[in-house]
Amino acid sequence: MSSLLQGVNLYLIGMMGVGKTTVGHLLAKDLGYRFVDTDNVIAQATGKSINELFAQVGEAGFRQLESDVLSQVCAFTKLTIATGGGIVLRRENWGYLHHGLIVWLDAPVELLYSRLVEDTTRPLLQDADLKGRLRSLLEQRTPLYSQADLRITLQEGDTPEDVAKRVLEAIPSVLKPQVSH
Repeated sequence: MSSLLQGVNLYLIGMMGVGKTTVGHLLAKDLGYRFVDTDNVIAQATGKSINELFAQVGEAGFRQLESDVLSQVCAFTKLTIATGGGIVLRRENWGYLHHGLIVWLDAPVELLYSRLVEDTTRPLLQDADLKGRLRSLLEQRTPLYSQADLRITLQEGDTPEDVAKRVLEAIPSVLKPQVSH
């Protein structure tokens, strides 16, 4: 599989709570890639949590930091990159994402809700109507997410290993092997 990818980065996009970080770690291990989580890079670089950054610089300021990180990681190869759920909102980010293979991990609102209902660390979910908030974010972002090279739809009960396996099985459908002459 990694010979088919030829070092091309794998970018995981999708809603918060879909499992980009967990699945990303597994994919990196399977491919012999390194793993990067853009939120972690931002938190380490600034010494602040994502919540603190949202409070201090707002969503727009955070999105700029996210673009800066993306512009830097796309210069590397052999990375599996878990991106923030909103990374697709900025047009410039698509220029960076298209350097690699973009995988949309898609999950129904009910599944996201069950995973996120206890999570207080996500600034965009500080909402009394969590399910409604998730639904509106997903509706807003779906046309953007759907520009991915691959869409992997999660079902209730899927393990991260199941999802990683489905991603690996789907990669050849969008990558044609390089023929050497």
